[in-house]
Amino acid sequence: MPLRSSARAWAVSQAPGAGAVLRVSALLAGLLLVGVAHADQQQDPELKAVVQHAIGEAECFTDHYDSAVWYTLMEPRLRKIVKEKDERLEILKQVYCETHRSGQARLPPGLVMGVIEIESRFERYAVSSAAAVGLMQVMPFWPEKLGMRRYELVRVAPNIRMGCAILRFYLQYEHNDVRKALARYNGSIGRRDYPDKVIYAWTKWNGADDLGFPALQTRSPPRRQ
Repeated sequence: MPLRSSARAWAVSQAPGAGAVLRVSALLAGLLLVGVAHADQQQDPELKAVVQHAIGEAECFTDHYDSAVWYTLMEPRLRKIVKEKDERLEILKQVYCETHRSGQARLPPGLVMGVIEIESRFERYAVSSAAAVGLMQVMPFWPEKLGMRRYELVRVAPNIRMGCAILRFYLQYEHNDVRKALARYNGSIGRRDYPDKVIYAWTKWNGADDLGFPALQTRSPPRRQ
C-alpha cells in the first residue's frame, strides 16, 4: 500500500468516528519527510517512566507576561504555515507550556518549533515511513505502553507532550549536546543531516524566550581531511 494511503487509513481508522477526521485527505503530498524516523528510535528503556510522567501532568502553569511575548513573536510566523487559527494557537500554547514545565529542565521553545517543522511541517496527521505519527513524529508504540488510544497521537497536546519529554530526555542524556540529542530523537545517530536541518530551522523560530538558557552545543565537529 502506498505510504500516503497508509497514512490516511491509519489516522481515519484510529480516530473515534471516521467522519471527524476526513481532513486527513489534506496530508502533505510529501510524507517521506526530511526528518523520517528510523524504526529503532525512542526505544530507550528509561524513556517509559519519563513519558508516562509527562502524560500524567496534563496542565502546566507559566508566566503570563512571558507567554504573551511568545505568542506575539510566533503567531505571525506560524500563520503562514498553519491556516486554522484554533489549531495554530493550540500548537503555540502546548509548545510554550511543555518547554516551561515546572520541575523539569527547560527546553528552548524555538528548538521544539524547529523539530516540529522538520519532522512534520506542522501537519498533525503526518505519518513517516517508520510509522512515527503527528507533529513531533512520536512512535506508535507509546500509546499502547501508556494505556492510551492510538488516535491521540494526531492530537496536538498529547503529541507535543510526549515529543518534548523524549527530546528533554535525550538532551539530558547527551549533556545538552543538541546535535547528538537530535540524532537520538530521530534515530540517526552518527549522521549530520537531520541535526543540521533542525538547527537551521531553529534560527527561524528562536526569539526572546530562547535567551537565558544554558549554552547548548550546536557546532558541527570539524570534517576529517
